[in-house]
Amino acid sequence: MRHPLRHLATFALALVLILSSVFMLERDRAGLAITDFTVGTTPVTLYEQPGATGPAVVIAHGFAGSRQIMQAYALRLAQAGYRVLAFDSEGHGRNPQPMRGDVTKIDGTTVFLVAEVRRVIAAARALPGAPGVSLLGHSMATDILVRAARQEAAAGHPVDAVVAISMFSQAVTATEPPRLLVISGEWEGGLRGFALEYLHQVDPGKGEGELASAGPVARMAVVAPHVEHVGVLYSPTAVVAARDWLDATYARMSGGAVSSMGVWILVLLIGLVLAVHPLAVLQPKRADPAPVPVGRFLLAAILPALIVPVVLTRFRIDFLPVLVADYLMVHLACYGLLQITLLRGWRHLRAGLSLLPVGLFLIWGLGAFGLALDRYAASYWPSPERLVLIAVLAFGTVPALIADAQLTEAGHAALWRRIVGRVFLFGSFALAAALDFDRLMFLLIALPLLLLFFFVHGLMGRWIARRSGATVAGLGLGLCLAWVLGVCFPLFSP
Repeated sequence: MRHPLRHLATFALALVLILSSVFMLERDRAGLAITDFTVGTTPVTLYEQPGATGPAVVIAHGFAGSRQIMQAYALRLAQAGYRVLAFDSEGHGRNPQPMRGDVTKIDGTTVFLVAEVRRVIAAARALPGAPGVSLLGHSMATDILVRAARQEAAAGHPVDAVVAISMFSQAVTATEPPRLLVISGEWEGGLRGFALEYLHQVDPGKGEGELASAGPVARMAVVAPHVEHVGVLYSPTAVVAARDWLDATYARMSGGAVSSMGVWILVLLIGLVLAVHPLAVLQPKRADPAPVPVGRFLLAAILPALIVPVVLTRFRIDFLPVLVADYLMVHLACYGLLQITLLRGWRHLRAGLSLLPVGLFLIWGLGAFGLALDRYAASYWPSPERLVLIAVLAFGTVPALIADAQLTEAGHAALWRRIVGRVFLFGSFALAAALDFDRLMFLLIALPLLLLFFFVHGLMGRWIARRSGATVAGLGLGLCLAWVLGVCFPLFSP
């Protein structure tokens, strides 16, 4: 091994980053009682200080989210004395009940999700001594919460306040919900426009950061600086605004600084990724692969990106209880197999296979990341229903990622080649969605997840590939991607 001291220093730095970030993230949980239970089939986590008797806050995540992604709000509100119930919506996280109905219609999936929220609200009202219940949600959940709040009011027991993050809902009126805070990220221009519309329903003269009121109705639109649709979930400005709005609702005074949980999650991920590099160099070095000629590279990058979506969108691919995952699996399988054929890579597969580095990659890429992400950021451990889904997805992700590793010459290819290869892969999904938008529009939602995967796991895979070859890296990455897609994609049963 060359440069052993440098590799040792890298591993030491990674360890410092991991331990310091875990310390900071655990500090936010200190002193809280965190309890898991179910309401029907809905998994719920209750965050509270031991013996707390404060108001209850029901927290709902957005599309493809989970309870964990809302922890910046859940933990801070619980530290402020609120009793917080965060839950996995139908089809998400560890909820075994798939989403139901037509996702494009208000009288479809929305009806079931609203009913689920109201069941969790009932559980919140049943907490001993709870003086009231408020709602907080992100993105897709904002519309669900507004509709649930209106139904609760019609039933004679209204909620006290609604905090809507990255909001869009056609159910908002000039009087309902009566107490509404809308939080948007600075880089969510369209959603900021909707927030102002809701504000102007009460007072057309008010702007962002100003309170609009008329009788019992109170509204405010707050902007979290320098964040977008996901970053707003970790913005200290947004968390403080939500806490202050609830404090004003219940005449409470919480106070206290709010650290940026998102920064420490990022530090943790950097440490986990960085630790792979010195571990990878411990593996035996294989001979570098032969360079792929430019003409063959361009043929293998471009041709599958055009052929696969054009052909596959002519067929109805619908055999998995998950939105577009069945199409995605077939798309990736065809893409990868065609690319391997064009690269003449079949003869290299078995010769380059070594199970030890694959196993080590999976232990780190799934085990270490699983422990970190599932505790702090997103649901990462699959329910039994999702294990079968992961196994099926692997039939598409493995050939696609082996082909990607061959196309990028086991991590040795120039940067422009790596960029071009991924651009055409992503472009093939965009083309498929354009050719059949009604059925495949959710592919576009998967693109940010795939982009994040290539930034994180792809970098680790490149280090593995440079030591152990394309087959090892592609197999490890393919299994990791199947896992990531399997735990993140919402289950759906029309």
